Order: sequence, then C-alpha cells, then structure tokens
Amino acid sequence: MESNWDNFLKNAGEWVGTFTQVSTAGELLGSTPSILTLEALEDNQLVKFRLRRFANGTSEQPTSDTVQEYRSLGRQAVFFDTGAFSKGSLQVAPFAEFGAEYGFVSENRRSRLVQLFDKQGGFNSLTLIREIREGTDAKLRPDLTVEQLVGKWVGTACTFYADWQDPKTFATSLEVKQVGDLLEQQLTFGDRTLAEPLLWRIASAAKIDGNTLHFESGTAARKILLLPDGVSSNTPLQVSHRQPFFVEAGWLVSDDERQRLIRNYNDKGEWISSTHVVEYRVS
Repeated sequence: MESNWDNFLKNAGEWVGTFTQVSTAGELLGSTPSILTLEALEDNQLVKFRLRRFANGTSEQPTSDTVQEYRSLGRQAVFFDTGAFSKGSLQVAPFAEFGAEYGFVSENRRSRLVQLFDKQGGFNSLTLIREIREGTDAKLRPDLTVEQLVGKWVGTACTFYADWQDPKTFATSLEVKQVGDLLEQQLTFGDRTLAEPLLWRIASAAKIDGNTLHFESGTAARKILLLPDGVSSNTPLQVSHRQPFFVEAGWLVSDDERQRLIRNYNDKGEWISSTHVVEYRVS
C-alpha cells in the first residue's frame, strides 16, 4: 500500500474546471471557471498548489490567485491508492461550521465535492468542482439518474482510521432496485476471507423526488442529491456531536464503475475513519 503522500502526488497536473454552487435542493446556482495546478518539485518532496478563479473565462485575468506549498499533509486529509481523497472537520462542535471535501481521480478527470453545514449543524450548501486535465479531450459525465444506480454492484472498500491503526480492506456488495417511487438498497460488507466470515447487511429505502432521494427511516433523516458529472452527495439533514453519523460523496466514473468516499463520526462528533469504495456493476 502506497503512502498518503504518494497517493497525493497522483493528483499532480494542471486541471481546468468550474466551481459550481449547489443548493441543498440540488439546484445549480452559478459557476466560476478555474485552473488548479499541483506541481511536484524537489524530487517529489514539495508540491506547489496554485488555484486561479475567473469571472467569465480562463483567457482573462484571474479574479483570485491562491498559491500554497506542501511538504506534508494534515491528519484530516486521507488519500487512497487511486488518488481519491477525503478531508474535513475533525470534530463537530456547537456553534461551529462543519464541512467535508471529497476528490476522485480517473486518468484525465477529477471530480470534487464540498459539503457544508451551518453553525447549528444544518445542511447548508454544496460546491461541485468538475475538472479536466489540460491538453486532453476528456469529457464530463452526464447528470446522475436513478436508472444509472439500479443494479448489483460488487467491489472493495479500504478504510483508514483516525487512531492510526492499520487500514482495513474488505469486500462490498450493493443491490439497488426501483419499486415505484421508492429506491430500495441492500449493502453487504465485511471480511469473507475468515473461517467464519464477518459480514454486515444494511437495508434502506428512499422516496424518489426528481434528483433527490429522501431517507426518512432510521435514526436520522438524510438525503442523496443526484448531480451533474455523475456525482452524488449523501448527507444527514443535521449533524450533531451527540449522535454518530456519516457523510458521503459518490462518482459514477463510467456506466459500470462507481466510487464512493465516506467519512464516519462517532457519538461525540469525532471523526473516526475514512473509507474509499470502488465498485462495479455486475447485473
């Protein structure tokens, strides 16, 4: 397994894209063109980050130009073998904003998502960032639909832990069905290599409302928003330092490959782990 820094370097390059503001109802509110550069220097020991944003197009002078240098990564940022990453708040705290960022990488494409919650813990806003490597002819994915999710998906999940215990890898299986205006799903995950396999199964159902899936059963209401470029956002409506929860982003990389990034928090509001799932449709 490669190091966190090596996986970070898989994001190196110049990426042309847009930052799009998205409402909590999944409405696109406006976009800002951008160019993000991650340049590896000093035999890959230094990464220079530069983000330029533009009012109308990238041929104009940028309206903002941010430069940073990295020689190490903070504890809150976890990079996986594909270059995918998640980072965010380490703790849910009263009267403090809470947020999470996710990034997916596939050849000449990057797709990123930022979820923000207000100081009362309410789901507040999204930023969708769609990027293409400069000089390539890579294309964006279509808007994500319910039909694209239906089927049986099998794959592998890798989990990194906040307490620095060894990462764990395990098999996953997800079955998604549409029954009328409901989306039903059953997730199975665990270690099948043991003499007595340790498996967990979670079943849930959501009401389909356009590009939104509403989950109202269980301990907390949550929603999945189906977004452009094959992206999905999965959040509770409210986060709390008194109740465990998870936040998630997904990306339909191709018709039959999907990746998901999940951040888990305990009943004290502490970040405890990050998981990356790579799954493939088999039926």
